[in-house]
Amino acid sequence: MKTLQYLLTQNSLEHVTLALAVAVALLALLLFTRNITVRRLRVLSQRTTMIWDDVLVETLASTKLPFMASLSVLAGSTQIELPPAIDALPYQAMVVLLILQTGIWATRAVRSWVSKQLEASVQAGDGAAVTNFGVLAFIARFVIWVVALLLLLDNLGVNITTLVASLGIGGIAVALALQNILGDLFASLSIAMDKPFLVGDFIVVDDLMGTVKHIGLKTTRIKSLGGEELVFSNNDLLKSRVRNYKRMAERRVVFGFGVTYDTPPETLESLVAAVRRIIEAKEGTRFDRAHFKNFGASSLDFEAVYYILSADYNAFMDAQQRINLALLRHCNEHGINFAFPTQTIHVATLPR
Repeated sequence: MKTLQYLLTQNSLEHVTLALAVAVALLALLLFTRNITVRRLRVLSQRTTMIWDDVLVETLASTKLPFMASLSVLAGSTQIELPPAIDALPYQAMVVLLILQTGIWATRAVRSWVSKQLEASVQAGDGAAVTNFGVLAFIARFVIWVVALLLLLDNLGVNITTLVASLGIGGIAVALALQNILGDLFASLSIAMDKPFLVGDFIVVDDLMGTVKHIGLKTTRIKSLGGEELVFSNNDLLKSRVRNYKRMAERRVVFGFGVTYDTPPETLESLVAAVRRIIEAKEGTRFDRAHFKNFGASSLDFEAVYYILSADYNAFMDAQQRINLALLRHCNEHGINFAFPTQTIHVATLPR
């Protein structure tokens, strides 16, 4: 009531009219400047392939009417006499508004830049961008609003030096209490920077396997072959031995078989050459070796090694199936019998 009485007694109609004129003029100027600037930048951005003009357009477009109206009212209030207790309030409030709007601008710029980079990276086939930019955007937004909060407190007269020191001590306590969560957070940063696997990679962790669908700040989600979703803690995931099959350029295949002991040596020797011919005849394979490996308990054992020039598991199985069928036909044509576990019992006749 006293404040209202002070305003009515200390300000004439001219002061009030001037204040309204300043507020209206500033609001009109801000609206005009925003609209014209955004419109021209949008036209310019359509003529170029750079992303910074698009980011600038979206950033300026985030300037909302409530902010401009509030700023205009506060600017107009500086033209009237205010009680000494609140004389500096309009200036402080304008600084607070500018800090908050700057934080909104910075956050919008980060979000727009990240979305543009993600679009370009996805089109280029870079699966790591989803993780990298997501983590970087979170860190950038966190830093922006921490700085904005400190500036606000400093503007309001809070001793932020003491506050920062207190936050440091409290941060240690929080870090100890949340060490598992922070461990996962830093693990996600490690995954984003080191890139042991990307979204879309097929990985095997211990006896679990599947395709990476999402890499978050705390967990990584994998769609298993059975269709269910597997959720791994990022910290535990980095401690495990991860096999990434997506980055496999070729697959080394080792397979063996055994034939019966009554197979002649000449046939065994020709069988090695036949295995080589069969493998080399298959498209997409590279022969390495084939050997009569050892004398087994009930078979003469062979071992062959070749490479599939593809990481596709189906291609590997198709090639192995063709090799197995060709080997079976060859053995049938040449009277070679595959061995199976057998035991021969010799009964000795004791003298009477």
